[in-house]
Amino acid sequence: MDPHITEWLNLVVRWAHMITGVAWIGASFYFVWLENHLDRRNPRDGLAGDLWAIHGGGIYHLEKYKLAPPKMPEQLHWFKWEAYATWLTGIVLLSVVYYLNAELFLIAPGSGLSPTTAIAIGIASLIAGWLIYDLLCDSPLGKQPALLGAVLFVLIVGAAWGLSQVFSGRGAFIHVGAIIGTIMVGNVFRVIMPAQRALVSAIEAGKEPDPALPAKGLLRSRHNNYFTLPVLFIMISNHFPSTFGNEFNWAVLAGLAVLSVLVRHYFNTRHVSQKFAWTLPVAALGMICLAFITSPKQMTHDAQNAQVSMQVVEKIITERCTSCHSATPSSTMFTSAPAGVMLDNFSQIKTLAPQIYLQTVASKTMPLGNMTQMTQQERDLIGAWINQSKSK
Repeated sequence: MDPHITEWLNLVVRWAHMITGVAWIGASFYFVWLENHLDRRNPRDGLAGDLWAIHGGGIYHLEKYKLAPPKMPEQLHWFKWEAYATWLTGIVLLSVVYYLNAELFLIAPGSGLSPTTAIAIGIASLIAGWLIYDLLCDSPLGKQPALLGAVLFVLIVGAAWGLSQVFSGRGAFIHVGAIIGTIMVGNVFRVIMPAQRALVSAIEAGKEPDPALPAKGLLRSRHNNYFTLPVLFIMISNHFPSTFGNEFNWAVLAGLAVLSVLVRHYFNTRHVSQKFAWTLPVAALGMICLAFITSPKQMTHDAQNAQVSMQVVEKIITERCTSCHSATPSSTMFTSAPAGVMLDNFSQIKTLAPQIYLQTVASKTMPLGNMTQMTQQERDLIGAWINQSKSK
């Protein structure tokens, strides 16, 4: 496909994914906040609680029924298309970025996987993720939320580890995010919406609604709420090679997921008391620790003291990098330099030396899919030159 068309297809789908995702996550956050802030003291008959709020120059009074009103209102607003549109655009984006360019973005260099096999593994992981999650929630384990959460966390970390063995760091991360996103939309489509339809149907038929279904829907909605921050991190993670490019990227993802859940839990509970206020400083400390743990490894003494000429480094970068990172890329994948990074001359290379070190030496995430076959010796030479440049 023409790279210019691919770039704009990527942009349009990514933009749509972001817009619908903001709408879905925003609605999820708002309704969890609403549920947590209901005034449940002496509610009016039939109500679970109410809430007064002010926003945008107006005062609002919201009421929640214990189960349902005696008669259905003429207009009832449903929240579903945000979730469906987010997932659909996400799948299209996954296909455009990772499946159409599987050899570059999805498959780990040297893994030996064919694009067809890699794509099949990716799709299978989404299906398996939902089926396993749904079975666990409907099993006796589903009645023990804390234990269920621990088991799900272990399984997701296991998936991250397994995918990182065959996929690139970016590919593994994005598929873990896609697994979680599929679970979230599956909750909406298979549990939350059916529960809401059953509730409305019972009211319209004049029957007593079954309270078990709305309770199940509320539980799955809570799960979705805690999934959101890890998914948001994964959505932006491909900009940060220190995470997906780390040797233990699956563990880094696990740590960031735990910190995200801690932050989410604080905001979910702060209306009751501040007993979980400790989660914020713990999360901040955890981020500092992760930054320290993922810092690039020190080069060997010999490599640090090796004398490498600029001509050698410039030759390596010209051969391995400028097919993409140039004012006039020779690669058919790009019509302009990715992210505007150009390495056509000494001045540009010297200015971007720290970024070059991070991408090619520390995380080895560049060149993409190592399509130009940069060797470890060449990476060491670049690292040695950058190190000696610092000491001057």
